[in-house]
Parts: sequence; C-alpha cells; structure tokens
Amino acid sequence: MIKTIQISLLLALFCVIGTQSQAQLKRFSIGPYVETGVPTGNFKDTHNAGWGGGLNADIKLIAGLGVTGSAGYMRFSGKSFDYTDNTGQVTGKFSALQAFPVRVGVKYKFPFPLLYVKAEGGTATYVGDYDGTATLFAPGIGIRFLGLDVEAKYEAWFKDGDHRGFFGLKAGYNF
Repeated sequence: MIKTIQISLLLALFCVIGTQSQAQLKRFSIGPYVETGVPTGNFKDTHNAGWGGGLNADIKLIAGLGVTGSAGYMRFSGKSFDYTDNTGQVTGKFSALQAFPVRVGVKYKFPFPLLYVKAEGGTATYVGDYDGTATLFAPGIGIRFLGLDVEAKYEAWFKDGDHRGFFGLKAGYNF
C-alpha cells in the first residue's frame, strides 16, 4: 500500500514538472476572451455597463517581456433620458455604442509567479448609429494561471476631441 502511494506521488510529481516545463517552452498562445466595462466620466451619463468578447494572442519574448494583441466586439447600451424644453417633457434613449476594438501592446510578467502588467494601443471602429474610428489606450494588470487569464484594466477611446473611458474586467483562456 505504501509503495503504491509512493509511486502515485512520484508519477504526480513528474506530471506537474512535465506540464510546467512544456508551459515554459511554449512561446505563443491564443484563445477566446469575454469582457465587461463600466463607463466613467461623461460616458457614464449616456451609457450603461458594456460587454464584449473576442480573440487574444500572446507571444513571449525575453525575460518576462512579451507582445500581445486582440480583436473583438464591445457593446454599451444607451441610457434613457428625460428633459423639459419649451414644448414640454421629452423622453428618449441614447443609441447603443458598438465597436470592434483591435489592440496591440506589450506585456511584462513579474519574476514572482502569475502577475503581469500590460499596455495596449489600437483602434475601436464604431458600427451602428455611431461611425468612425477612435484611437484607444488600455493599461492593465492581471494574473495568468495555466491557461486562465484575468485582467483588470482602464480603457480609453479618443475621437475628435471626445473621450470615452471605462474600467474593465477581461477573462480568457489561452491555448
């Protein structure tokens, strides 16, 4: 019985070591993600929390440094509003803001396990009632354990002097 337990523990140790060594050798990963965002500033006056999803990729370079990229879809539903003008009470609703953000950036994984910081830039192409393309910047901090990647970030979209920003939470799985 004791010999069986010892052999089982030894096999489990080899499996863990083998998995970790393969993960260290893996330099490229890709996978799906989902995200949510809570608008800030003037953006929160016109739109509700948003959601989105897409595809994320990471390429490890040297000494914890890597490059990252993603492409996806994000949607913020519009809030209802009431105001009074000369003709009386007016009720309406802001249109939903929909965009296809494409991001590229750098990622630094700290020497202690799991934690990283990231800074991405790119574009968000508006669709639907909004049109044009905004420039975006998105710094964040996250953890990655095995293939699971969870990131907290602030993302800002800039277009024609207008700023739309949100705090976001992004969760994905990289293969």
